[in-house]
Amino acid sequence: MGLFDHFLRDIRSVINRDGEDNAIPPLDGALSPNDRLDACTVIGDPLPGLDDVVAAADGALFVSAGKCVLRLSGDGFASRAVVAEFEGDAGGLAVHPDGRLLVCVAGRGLVALDPARPNPHWLNAVDGQMLAGLTSVAASADGRIFAVEGSSGRPPDAWRRDLMEKRHHGRLIACDASLGSPATLLQGLHYPYGIAIAPNRSELWFTESWAHRISRMALSGSGAGHPIVIQRNLPGYPARLKSDGRGGFYLGLFARRTHLIEFVLKEDDFRQEMIAGMPPDYWIAPAYAGGADCLEPMQIGGVKALGIQKPWAPPRSYGLLVHLDGDGEATDSIHSRAGGRFHGITGACATPQGAVIASRGAGCLLLAPGEF
Repeated sequence: MGLFDHFLRDIRSVINRDGEDNAIPPLDGALSPNDRLDACTVIGDPLPGLDDVVAAADGALFVSAGKCVLRLSGDGFASRAVVAEFEGDAGGLAVHPDGRLLVCVAGRGLVALDPARPNPHWLNAVDGQMLAGLTSVAASADGRIFAVEGSSGRPPDAWRRDLMEKRHHGRLIACDASLGSPATLLQGLHYPYGIAIAPNRSELWFTESWAHRISRMALSGSGAGHPIVIQRNLPGYPARLKSDGRGGFYLGLFARRTHLIEFVLKEDDFRQEMIAGMPPDYWIAPAYAGGADCLEPMQIGGVKALGIQKPWAPPRSYGLLVHLDGDGEATDSIHSRAGGRFHGITGACATPQGAVIASRGAGCLLLAPGEF
């Protein structure tokens, strides 16, 4: 970055210092901090690599963890069985209206698992580009399938590098029920992470993590309309959206935005040197979980005092699940603050027993009983 570029950046920051790109909104109102996520019930033993959870029609759960998809059933979801195992990590999940399980597989694409057929059906590429980084998938009532790829050509586990390089190479794709006729509906997205069909079945909602926003677009028989932003400048990085079964959504935010990270994203020279000379786990960047390695970057406010990390400390990782109404407005939220146990919320789904939540940072499934 040259002297003139530094000068222009400083001028912009002074003129627009309270603009959307600079101001991180506070956690207040429906997003007021609490410790309700830490009070949730843990379902079974930890699942290393836990990423997503979806409810089946019979009340069971499908869970992606590492390279496997598991089925959890029975009282308290105590019974576990491996449904499928892949070469790459299993990620976003959805149940198709015809009963098939749709799975996003890192480096491979989208697979449809049919209990009645031994051989799975794959979608590996769209418009000549391999589907290496699918993050989430959804199916509409008419059978069409929609999926988002966080960063074209890059696997999901490279998300931290994608943020630090300030890329926006994500895309939204669609195909028919047989995984045929694939097409790219949107491209150039800022790491789309979650996608869901609205309760009215006429809209498609999706999140963009690096742009901190949620958008929706109308569905029609021939495709989809122009996207409209309905929530912008969120206080964290949005992950997956899932229906709550009552006309709203569960939205996971896998990490909080912080002023330090926002500052690093503006300092191109420093950031490029950090990328070139340090392992990604030690970058000044968000994380699913933190505090396990003494080499992690830390702000002075995050130092433990008397063995305790204050809940208001600057968070390297954070746990946050938000409930949205049908218009996209936040109505409630449950948190695991700095020093809490269950960070990195990447997915949640509604069940008759309550909301089941995937904490990737802890590798644990959580049950929030009652309506949330």
